[in-house]
Amino acid sequence: MDQLKRHIKILMDLGFEEIFLDKEIEIMDIKEKEKLIVEMNREIQSCTKCDLYESRTQAVIGEGNLNAKLMFVGEAPGGDEDKQGRPFVGRAGKLLTKLIEAAGYRREDFYIANICKCRPPGNRTPTPWEMEQCFPYLQKQIEIINPKVLCLLGATAARAFLNRNVAITKERGSLINWEGRILYLTYHPAYVLRNPNAEITLFEDIKKAIELSQH
Repeated sequence: MDQLKRHIKILMDLGFEEIFLDKEIEIMDIKEKEKLIVEMNREIQSCTKCDLYESRTQAVIGEGNLNAKLMFVGEAPGGDEDKQGRPFVGRAGKLLTKLIEAAGYRREDFYIANICKCRPPGNRTPTPWEMEQCFPYLQKQIEIINPKVLCLLGATAARAFLNRNVAITKERGSLINWEGRILYLTYHPAYVLRNPNAEITLFEDIKKAIELSQH
C-alpha cells in the first residue's frame, strides 16, 4: 500500500490528474486479510461483551473467500454451527448452499457470516443489545473483506444494519445504500424451510445479489 501511495504521489507531481487502472487494486493482500481474520477469531473466542458467551460451545466468526464481492449475512449460529464452528451448516445452511450451487457457484466463492457470533440459547432471536455488542466485529469483517454487496438473510440481519424493524415479506428485494455498499434484503433460508413456496424467490434473490456484486 505504501508503495502504491508513493507511485501515485510521483504521478501527481508529474502533473497527472487522473489515473486509469486496468484492474481493481485490492486494499489488502490475502495474507494480510488472513492474519486479521485469525486475530479477530482469537478475540471473539474470548469475548464476554454479552451473556451469550456463557452458553456457547464456540464463537463462529464466518468463512469463505476473503476477497469476495458478495457477503451473505444471517442472524446468529444455530446448534450445528455452535458445534462445528462454521456458519450455515445446519438445514438452513444446506439450503443456502444448494441454491448457491444451483446458480452455478460454490459457497466458497463468497463469504458467509452472522450478526452475532455466538448461539442464543434455544436458537432464539438475538436481542437488540446482543446484536449491538457484536455488530462491531461484523463491521471489521466487512472492512477486511471489502464486499460490494451484503445479502442480508432475514429480518433480524436487516434490522441490525438499518436500526429499525423490518417486515421482510414486504421489503425483500430492496436495495439500500449502506456506507457505499449495497444491502440486498431477502428471506432467511430457515423461513423458506417453513414456507417452501418462497424457495424460488430466495433463489432469484441470490442470483440477483451475485449479479449485482459482479458489476
